[in-house]
Amino acid sequence: ANVTVTDLEELQELLMVNIENNKHLVTGSVRAKVLKWGEDVTEFQPPPDYILMADCIYYEESLEPLLKTLKDLTGPDTCVLCCYEQRTMGKNPEIERKYFELLQVDFELEKIPLDKHDEEYRSEDIHIVNIHRKQ
Repeated sequence: ANVTVTDLEELQELLMVNIENNKHLVTGSVRAKVLKWGEDVTEFQPPPDYILMADCIYYEESLEPLLKTLKDLTGPDTCVLCCYEQRTMGKNPEIERKYFELLQVDFELEKIPLDKHDEEYRSEDIHIVNIHRKQ
């Protein structure tokens, strides 16, 4: 696969270290790029086949920019896999509820059952959701 890993500007160096440390596993290509949610994504077009999101649901202020970015990045055939840890402290349950409520305006969701998760890494508080644009 040809992969683009993204994060904020201040984490690009760490991304590069991770790419270097794992280059022996890469059979396609991998590059690191800055992606700030809510901002222009034209340099990431055409829409990718897959978007893998890990632990992106945490700040209420980031929900709308994250959802805008997902809408801007995805095409009708883009598969988004969202993995997150369910947190029960503070505002986390409300933020999670709001995220999925807003997400369902433009996307369809399918929760991946726990028995389909990798045996070694599965946990009751780790969730994976398959997300597609509504047709």
